[in-house]
Amino acid sequence: MSFVLVLGAIAGVLFYMSLYPLYLNQPAPANAQIAHSGQACVVKEDNISERIYTIREGDRLELQCLVKGHPRPQVRWTKTAGSASDKFQETSIYNETLRIEGIQRVQGGRYYCKADNGVGVAAIKSIRVDVQYLDKPVLTVHQTISDVRGSYYQEKTVFLRCTVNSNPPARFIWKRGTTPIEQSKDTGVDIYEPLYTQGETKVLKLKNLRPKDFANYTCQVSVRNVCDIPDNSVTFQLTNATTPPALRLSVNETLVVDPGKDVTLSCEVTAGFPKPTVTWSRTPNALPRNSRVRDGTLTLRSVTPTDSGFYNCTAVNNVGNPAKRNVNLIIRSMSNLTFQITPDSNKDSESIQMGRDLKLSCHVDAQPQDKVNYTWYKNAAPIYNSESLIVLRSDPDMAPGTSSLEIVDMKFRDQATYSCVANFPASTVPELRMDVNITQSSVTPPILTVPAGGQVVSVREGGTAELVCLVDGKPRPPVLWSRADKDLAMPTGEWAVETRDGRLRLTSVTRDLMGAYRCQTATYNGLNIKPRQAQVQLNVQYAPVLDPVFQDVRSPNYQLVTLRCVIQKSNPARVTSVRWVRNGEPLSSLTTDPQENPQLKFKLDPGNNGTYECRVSNGVGTSTCTFNVTSRPYNAEFYYDTPNPIRILKGNNYSYQLQWTQREPQATDRIIGYWINVRKLQEKQNLFSKQVDKKEPVKGALMSFTLNDLKIPLSYEVRLSPITTYSTGDYVSRNIKYSELGYPNHVCGFEDERICGFSQDRSDNFDWTRQNYLTQNPKRSSNTGPEMDRSGTKEGYYMYIEASRPRVADDAARLLSPLYNVTAARGPKGSGRVPHCISFFYHMKGKHIGYLNVWMRVKGIASVDNLVWSLKGNQSSDWKQANINFNPSGPFQVMFEAIRGSGYEGDIAIDDVSVTKGKCKQENSVSNTGMHVRILP
Repeated sequence: MSFVLVLGAIAGVLFYMSLYPLYLNQPAPANAQIAHSGQACVVKEDNISERIYTIREGDRLELQCLVKGHPRPQVRWTKTAGSASDKFQETSIYNETLRIEGIQRVQGGRYYCKADNGVGVAAIKSIRVDVQYLDKPVLTVHQTISDVRGSYYQEKTVFLRCTVNSNPPARFIWKRGTTPIEQSKDTGVDIYEPLYTQGETKVLKLKNLRPKDFANYTCQVSVRNVCDIPDNSVTFQLTNATTPPALRLSVNETLVVDPGKDVTLSCEVTAGFPKPTVTWSRTPNALPRNSRVRDGTLTLRSVTPTDSGFYNCTAVNNVGNPAKRNVNLIIRSMSNLTFQITPDSNKDSESIQMGRDLKLSCHVDAQPQDKVNYTWYKNAAPIYNSESLIVLRSDPDMAPGTSSLEIVDMKFRDQATYSCVANFPASTVPELRMDVNITQSSVTPPILTVPAGGQVVSVREGGTAELVCLVDGKPRPPVLWSRADKDLAMPTGEWAVETRDGRLRLTSVTRDLMGAYRCQTATYNGLNIKPRQAQVQLNVQYAPVLDPVFQDVRSPNYQLVTLRCVIQKSNPARVTSVRWVRNGEPLSSLTTDPQENPQLKFKLDPGNNGTYECRVSNGVGTSTCTFNVTSRPYNAEFYYDTPNPIRILKGNNYSYQLQWTQREPQATDRIIGYWINVRKLQEKQNLFSKQVDKKEPVKGALMSFTLNDLKIPLSYEVRLSPITTYSTGDYVSRNIKYSELGYPNHVCGFEDERICGFSQDRSDNFDWTRQNYLTQNPKRSSNTGPEMDRSGTKEGYYMYIEASRPRVADDAARLLSPLYNVTAARGPKGSGRVPHCISFFYHMKGKHIGYLNVWMRVKGIASVDNLVWSLKGNQSSDWKQANINFNPSGPFQVMFEAIRGSGYEGDIAIDDVSVTKGKCKQENSVSNTGMHVRILP
C-alpha cells in the first residue's frame, strides 16, 4: 500500500489536523508523530517500541512530522549519527517535511522531530533510519608466509578471503565452478570468519592443495533480497601459475628536475598472474591536472614546484599483498634570499669594530635545500679560505641551508663589498645574488621609534588604519608586526607580518581588532642582534550598542508607559546626545542626562500611539532603540485542530465552524468583539463583513463562530481582527477549502500510523490493532488471523482484533471512520438519496469467530447508528471482499464492530477500506452473500 493512498482516505476538509482531539479553555501543548512517504522498504517497531525506517541506499527518504497543538507548533528536525560515539549533527531543517534525495549510508541514524509552541514541554518523536546496501565483494588470495619456497602455488595451503560491506550483514556462499562448497562434505576445505577484520569477511582455506582445487572460485554475497537488493558475486581463477605482483621503477626513488621539464615515471610489472592492474597516486594531494597515465606510465608535462610530492605506483591482482613503489619528485626552486650581519658574539658587540670577528650569513628558501651551492665574493673576486676569511658551506649555528663567511680579527683591508650567490649547479633555475657593503660607517645598529602622536591610532569601525614604527639603521632591517596578545593572530591569519618600511595598513577594521600591536626589527637583512621593539595601540571606535533594537509595546490607553533604552557598550564611552522621536517628529520637551541609560515615561492615549525612537550618539555614530507603542490588541490565533468543522446545508451549501484564541487579551484595552471578513479565494472583494460580539476573552479560551451558506465546492479566505473600545487589531487570515474525500477510488490500507483518520470508539471493551507480518507476535495462535495483508506483502498493514486473553466472549471493539460529507440530499432527477458504496476486505479464520458488523452513523441533531452489514463464523483462510450499498441522509461515519466469539481462535481482520459515491461495482468483487451474511436496508 502506498502512503499517498493513505492520505487520500481521510474524509472531511483537507486539514488532516482536524482529526486530533480538541483542547478547550487552554492553549494545547505541542504533540507530534512521524509519518513516512518516501521509498521505504519496511517500517516497523523494534523491541523497545522505536520505529525503524528501512530504506535502500540511493532511494528517497521523506519523513513528515504531523503536529497538533495551539498555538501552531514550530517544527525542527535534528539527527544523531548511527553510533553513540559519532558527533551530534543538526540538519538545519525547520519544516514539517524532511526530504533527502538519494540517501547515502552515512545519513542513517536517528532523526528527531521536535514540535514546540511555547506551551508546556516540547513534543519530540524519533525514528531510526536504517540504510540498506550491498557493495561488490573483494576476493583476495593469500598463502602462509612461513611456508614460502619455490613457486607461489606449490604450497600446501591457500586462503581465499572474501570481504564485503553491507547492511544488513551479508550471507556468504562459496562455489567451486558452479557447485556450492560444503565444508561438511569436503575435508580439504575450511570456511571460517577471521578475527579483527574490517567489514564482513569469510575465508575459504584450501588444505593440502589437490589438482581439483585449481578451479574457478566464486564468492556470492546476499542480504536475502532486503529492499530488493540483488545478490552480488566475484570470481577468481586459481591456477598453478597464480603469482603475486612485482614492480620495477624506471627512475630512482628520489627524482630532482628543473621546472618546465617533462617527467616520465614508468612502473614495469615484472611478475604477477592474473595480470596486475597498475595505478598511480600522489601523497598528500591528488595527481596534477596535467598528468597522464597509460599502461603503468605516468607523464607530467611542464612541471612546476607545485607538482612536487610523493608519487605512488601500486600493482594489484588480488593475489598476496599489492606491490608498491614510491618516487619522491622534487622540482627545483629558489626564492627569498636573505642575509645577516653578526658582530662578535663573544664580546656582546652590536656594531662593527676593528680587531674583532664578524660573520656574514646567507640563506635562500629552496627545494632541495641541501643541493644549493653558495659562492662568496669580495669586491667581485671569489673568496677562498684563508686565516682571516673562512667560508662555511653549511653553518651549524644558523638555520639549515645557511652559508656563512667568517672575518677573523677584522682589519681595515676587510672593509669591502661582499657578495653571496646561490644557485643549483647545472640547473636552469636562475641564480640569486645579495651584496652587502661592510664598513664601520655603513653598518649601524637599528633604532625603532613610534612617531609623535602615533602611540594610539583611533579609527572608526569599517575604516582604514595605518600603524607606524619608524626604523633607522644601516642596513635598514624589515619590521615585523604581531599582536601583543600572543594568543591572537594578525588579521591575515598569520602570527607575524613583515613590512619593509614599518607601516602596517589595516582595512575594513572591526572592533575585534582593537588592542596592542607589537613592532620589532627583524634579525635578517641587517644586523643579527637583539630585536628593537615598540607597541602601538589600535583604538576602534563604534556607535553605541543598544538594547532593545526593536520592541513591541502594548498597553491599555490612559496608563503609564515606560520605555528604556540600555547602552550596553560604546567607544568612546561618553554619550554626546540622546534624542527621542515619535513618528519621525522630535519630542522637544524632553530632557535627558546623556550619561545614563535613557528612558521615556508618558501616559498612553489614542493620540500618542506610534513608533518611538531613542537615538543615542557618541560622536562616532548614532544607534537607535525602536519601540512600537500601541493600544491595539494582539492578533487572534486560529485553531486548526477543530474536529469535523464542516456541516452540509441545503441548497448545495455548507457551513464551517471557525475557532480561535486571543493572544495576550489583557495586554491592551478590553476586547469587545471581532471583525470577520469572508471573500472567495483569490478575489479582492469581501462577500460579507460581520462584527461578532464576544465577552472579554480569557487567555487560552477557545472562541467559535459558524460561517453559513458557503457554496460547495468553493474555497474562501477568512480574515479576523479583534476590536476594543478605541481600536481594531491586525487581521489574520486563513483559507477554508471544501473537499469531499473518499470519492472515488481512495482506498485506506492502514499503511500509516494515522490509519486514514479512523479512531477507536471509547465506549467499547477493547481496541482494534494495526499489524503486519513483520510485527506479528511469534507466539500468536496459528489457527486464526491472517499471515499477511490483503495484497500478500509482508510489509503491508491491516487492522485486526486479538481474541486471546484477557478478552472474553461478547467483548466488542469498534473502529470509527472520519466524517464523510454528503453534498446532495437527493439523487439525480429526484430519485431519492444519493447512493454510496462501502467496500472492504475481511479475514475471518478460526473455529471461535464471532461477529463482524458494519454500522452507518448519520450525523444530525442526534447521531443515529444503523446496522448495514453483518457476518458471523469461520470464512476460511482467504481474504474476501464485501460491498455495501447505502443511502445516507447526511454527513456520516462508518463503524466496524468486531465481537469476540467463544474462544481464543477468533481473530478478525479488515483491510483496504473505501467509501465511494455511487452504487458498488459487483463484477470484480467476491460475493458478500452466504449462510451467515446479513445485508440490512
